[in-house]
Amino acid sequence: MARVATADGYAVHAEAHGDGPPIVFSCALATTRENWRPQVAPLVAAGLRVVLWDYRGHGLSDAPDDPNAYSLECVVDDLARVLDFAAPGEAAVLAGLSFGGLASLHLALREPARARALVLVGSGPGFKNADAQARWEAMVERTASFVEAKGMRAFVESRASATLVGLRAETAAARAAADAIAAQTPHGVAHFARRIAGPAPPVLDRLGEIRAPALVMVGERDEQFLRAADVMAARLAVASREVFPGAGHIVNLDAPDAFDAALLGFLVDQGIAPRAAVSAAGAA
Repeated sequence: MARVATADGYAVHAEAHGDGPPIVFSCALATTRENWRPQVAPLVAAGLRVVLWDYRGHGLSDAPDDPNAYSLECVVDDLARVLDFAAPGEAAVLAGLSFGGLASLHLALREPARARALVLVGSGPGFKNADAQARWEAMVERTASFVEAKGMRAFVESRASATLVGLRAETAAARAAADAIAAQTPHGVAHFARRIAGPAPPVLDRLGEIRAPALVMVGERDEQFLRAADVMAARLAVASREVFPGAGHIVNLDAPDAFDAALLGFLVDQGIAPRAAVSAAGAA
């Protein structure tokens, strides 16, 4: 585990597990590295280096009081610095759920050499349509206002639970993710929502510039992102698409075995994970 220094004097929490080709997981808004914890053991068993981290304002990372410390440029740079810590000089698989996918796309466009492959889960390329963008920002503002008024525990136990810890809130993995979400400071999540996740610029028109192979994953019940998954799979230069029956927005917690199998199959096909990875992960 490490405290990775940011360019503006703060620090973000990061951790690297295992050896081998690196894969870095970026989270959805208001969630933490614990949402990805179930992926650590099987992917390490498959010979990968698994990198988890918390955005500024989230988890164990610094949560600046100053709203001006929150910008998309800062977050993309934070992600690059996490890679410098965990996999110096190496290209990595950039994996992200929801906002984490968009952050990964922005880094792949800013620094193409860092992206060996992309895994985009329940995510989208942002909104070009002004009305759609306005609706998104209004929804994000409701999240920010809620956590400021009622706190993070109330948020993760609200109707938003399915978009934070999945449809199987009773599982040990979902409970651990919920506890980590509840422990966060509301002002950090609220600043991140208003300053970064809400107004994040779209990359729709630039998807074709990304040459790294991509796996687009989406839950069958994640209605908000089904269309976005189709668009990204069509516009990215090299992409495949996987839909998970019965799963919602948090695919990796709703269908962990199917998620891990699909992810490892993709990494094997790309020559990133060894052919024996799938059987090794299944035994983990």
